[in-house]
Amino acid sequence: MSIVTDLYRPSLALLTDLYQLTMAYGYWQRGRADDEAVFHLFFRRNPFAGGYAICAGLEYVIDFLQSFAFDEEDITYLRTLTGNDGKALFEEPFFAYLRNLDLKIEIDAIPEGTVVFPQEPLLRVTGPLLACQLLETPLLNMINFQTLIATKAARICQVAKGDQVLDFGLRRAQGIDGSISASRAAYIGGCAATSNVLAGRLLGIPVRGTHAHSWIMAFADEPTAFKAYAEAMPNNCVFLVDTYDSLAGVKNAIAQGRQLRKTGYEMVGIRLDSGDLAELSIEARKLLDDADFKDAVIVASNDLDEHAIAQLKQRGAPIAVWGVGTRLVTAYDEPALGGVYKLAAIRQPGEAWQYKMKLSEDNSKSSIPGILQVRRYSRQQSFVADMIYDDRLLVPDAATIVDFLGGEGNMTMRVNDQYEELLVPVFRAGRSVYKMPELAEIQRQAGTQLLGIDESVRSGSQRYPCGLEEGLEKQKNKLASTVSASSPP
Repeated sequence: MSIVTDLYRPSLALLTDLYQLTMAYGYWQRGRADDEAVFHLFFRRNPFAGGYAICAGLEYVIDFLQSFAFDEEDITYLRTLTGNDGKALFEEPFFAYLRNLDLKIEIDAIPEGTVVFPQEPLLRVTGPLLACQLLETPLLNMINFQTLIATKAARICQVAKGDQVLDFGLRRAQGIDGSISASRAAYIGGCAATSNVLAGRLLGIPVRGTHAHSWIMAFADEPTAFKAYAEAMPNNCVFLVDTYDSLAGVKNAIAQGRQLRKTGYEMVGIRLDSGDLAELSIEARKLLDDADFKDAVIVASNDLDEHAIAQLKQRGAPIAVWGVGTRLVTAYDEPALGGVYKLAAIRQPGEAWQYKMKLSEDNSKSSIPGILQVRRYSRQQSFVADMIYDDRLLVPDAATIVDFLGGEGNMTMRVNDQYEELLVPVFRAGRSVYKMPELAEIQRQAGTQLLGIDESVRSGSQRYPCGLEEGLEKQKNKLASTVSASSPP
C-alpha cells in the first residue's frame, strides 16, 4: 500500500520550497547538476527538554521517492512562475530536464523506531547534487513531524507505566495528513490504538471509541441514553459519565451494567472527560468495586499529556486507559523538531571528495563534514554510547568518542565492545533495497530501544553519551580553521 499517494495525487514532486527549484535550476544552468553530493538529515537538540527522540517517517520517504516524478500538470504550473521582472522564472529546456529526471540516489537511514540523539544523521543522501537538493524539503517534512510525535507518544506512554494510551487527537490534528501521520507516529511511540478510522484502514492500527456528550444530550435523560447505547452496542459499552454529574453518571452506568449482565454482556468501563480526574476516578473506582464491577476500567481524557498523567498517577488516580488527544497530535509545548539537512561533501565525477561544513559561534549549530555513519555501543543489552564517524576513515580498535557538546568527557570504546551500525541501506541507484517492517514491529522496536537507555536518559536528567570519533573531530576542526582562514574580512 502507498500511504502517501493513496492520500494525495500520484505526483508530489512540487511538495517543496521554491528555493529548492531555483537552486536546482542554477545547478543545471552551470553544468553542475550531476556533481556528486552527500547530505545529512539530523536534529540539533532533543525535543520536549527530554533525553532522546524516536525516529519515524521513513516509510513515507520510501513511498514518496518510489513515485517521484514531474508530470505535465507540474510543468504547466512551473511555466506560470515569473521573476520580479515579470518574465518566466525557468527556461523551457529546464522543464525537459525535470520531465526526464531519474533520482539516481543512494539513501542510508536509521530504521524507524530507533532511539536517536542530536547531531546523528537519521538519513544520509548521496547522489547528483540537483536531485539531492530537490529532496531536502519533503524529507524534512516527513521525518521531522513523525519523529516529534513518536517521541511525544513515547514520553506519554512512559509515564503511563503500562496503562493503555489511546490516540484521540484526530479532531485537533493539523489537517488531514497531519492526523494520519500523527496517528502512525503515535502508534510507533507506544499508543495502543487510535480513534482515527482512516488511519486504521490505511495503516492497520487498532481503532477504539464509544460515544460523545451529544449522545447523552440527544435523549430525555442519562439513563435512557445509556440504555439506548447498550442496546445498540452491547459489546462496546464504555459509558461517558460526566455530561451532567460525574458520580451520578457512574451510578447510572452501574445500573445499566447490571442490565447488560442479564443479556450476557459486560460493561467495559466508564470515561471521565472533565473535573478533578484524580478525585472523581477514586470515587468512581469505589462505586464500581462495591457494585461488583471490579473489571470495569476507568478511561480518562481531557487535555492529557505526560505531565498531567504523571500528576494524576502521583495522586493515586486508578485510571487504566488514557485518551490523549490535542497535546499528543500537536506535540504540545514544542510544535517542531527543528531537523535540518546539510551538505557534507561534494565532488565532480571522478574527482576526490571535498568536505563541507556550516560554521556557527554555537558549536551545536556547526555541521559535521564527511560521509557519516553512526555506531552504537552496548553492553549486556544496554546502550552505552553512540559514535558518529566518517565512513571513509579507518576506525581504530580502541576508538575514542569526543564529547563535542561538553558533557561527561571523552570515552574510549574497544574492539570487544558490542556495536551496531545504525544507518542501513534503503535506496541504491534510485531504487528501494529496504524491506519495510510492519508497523507493529516498528512499535515493538521502539519499546525495546527505550529499554536500552538508562532511566536517567529517558527522563532527561542525564545526557546520553554521544560524540564524534576522534579522527572525525580532528578533521572537523581542521576544516573549520581552513574555512575561517579563507573567509574575507
